[in-house]
Amino acid sequence: MWHYSVVKATEGGAEVFWEELISCCSKKKKPNPFTFCVQRAVERELQIQRGAEMSPSSRKIHMICAFLAFNVVGCVFIGLSWTLKEARPKICIPKTPFWRKIPLSDSFWNREQQRFDFIHNPNFNTTPTELSDWANDTVPFSNSCEPDTRVQRQISDYNLLPKLFQDFLLYSRCRSYPMLSNQPRICEDAPFLLLVVKTLLPHFERRQAIRESWGKAGVIGNKTVVTVFLLGRAMRADNHPNLKELLTYETEMHGDILQWDYRDSFLNLTLKEVLFLDWFESFCPEAQFVLKGDDDVFVNTPLILDLLENLPERKVSDFFIGDVITNAGPHRNKKLKYFVPESYFVGPYPPYAGGGGFLYSGQVALKLNEASKRVVVYPIDDVYTGMCLQKLGLEPQMHSAFRTFDIPEKYKDNPCIYRTLMVVHGRTPQEVKHIWRWIVQPELHCS
Repeated sequence: MWHYSVVKATEGGAEVFWEELISCCSKKKKPNPFTFCVQRAVERELQIQRGAEMSPSSRKIHMICAFLAFNVVGCVFIGLSWTLKEARPKICIPKTPFWRKIPLSDSFWNREQQRFDFIHNPNFNTTPTELSDWANDTVPFSNSCEPDTRVQRQISDYNLLPKLFQDFLLYSRCRSYPMLSNQPRICEDAPFLLLVVKTLLPHFERRQAIRESWGKAGVIGNKTVVTVFLLGRAMRADNHPNLKELLTYETEMHGDILQWDYRDSFLNLTLKEVLFLDWFESFCPEAQFVLKGDDDVFVNTPLILDLLENLPERKVSDFFIGDVITNAGPHRNKKLKYFVPESYFVGPYPPYAGGGGFLYSGQVALKLNEASKRVVVYPIDDVYTGMCLQKLGLEPQMHSAFRTFDIPEKYKDNPCIYRTLMVVHGRTPQEVKHIWRWIVQPELHCS
């Protein structure tokens, strides 16, 4: 290969080649091998020839281009450095203490919730037995169904409270009751809409009116609808008759009764909510939507199905609508059934949907079940649901077709009005069936 290089280098005289070759071979101290000198002379001659081929102007242009390219690369590098420096988050070092201990509330519920918040705070890797000072009270975290005698000492006016409220306080931390009647396979077809009705054992006529109207289970418009009724135990102390055998017959005939072994009272409606959410996760987690309401409401099921069928998928995960109440707080009048003493709770209520009827997705139902384990039971069930939503960072959305506080008297006998509404509270069984006939009447034309 180097022979070809010699020929190439010696074309046209190649004075440099011969001078380099003679100089290399004639070194006095240590003469170099001839082949080494030839290769060195060739490299020197070719280097000279390549330099000679480029004119002065070409070399100048080449140098200018190289200089410009170097500057462009430098500017890009500096720009990227500045961008990365600006994108880097600034670290703020607090100059004063930023974590302060929240004063313990004087009101019982607020104090219990403070402990719940502390024990469930992910920033603390502790267990109740490791807590100290104000949080070292493990009683509220237990699920004991024994009477909570702390309330008699820690609620200053306990002895002055109504008897039903006293009973609620004694057993409010109990969240686990055995089921007396279950329907474990009622959701095996994964209903599109689950209708959940809060009812009392003596209200057979109301349940039957619902079954014959808006709560009729089956396939409606290619969508599966399932109805269940939630009950506790009717106690003699609450002046309820003994209708156990009648309920057994009703359960066997319709297969839609869910009953738990607890005292069914107004202040235990929240317990009914907690027990239902736990049942939902165990036996009906595939239901896409849930409508939960009282047994004296009228529900426009076809209109609700239309709404849900057209609901964008992106809204399903946080979907919760109803007749939303805001800027509310506890009632202090003992004569009202919504009475809550200041010794038990202080502060405003979060936004919540009226308990007469509200609609939410199955995904929200599962989230509510988890949130309920981190919220102390509160005696007003719809407020409690608002508290659980707040814990999830959600808020119920107002919908004008939900009328849990009824409609003006002048519209009550207008069939077309009911076709535009989804939930209307306060209707007798006879009125429910009558309104339903208006809804499904094909010859009724509304402008």
